[in-house]
Amino acid sequence: MKLRIKDMREDRDLSQEAVAQALHIPRATYCNYETGRRNIPNDVLCSLADFYNVSLDYLLGRSDDCTPFRK
Repeated sequence: MKLRIKDMREDRDLSQEAVAQALHIPRATYCNYETGRRNIPNDVLCSLADFYNVSLDYLLGRSDDCTPFRK
């Protein structure tokens, strides 16, 4: 999962600071998620999925299909 969120951020030319601001968390916290030093809470996972418009299964590495869940 940590590689997925880093790859998605880099593919979109975003900084850790920009993603952290969008998620309303400190940059250091987001950095710890990317490096795997901290587990990502469910609410932040959902926010990341919404931010990148991908499915949670994709974020978690359970699927290579990034199509988000249709509400």
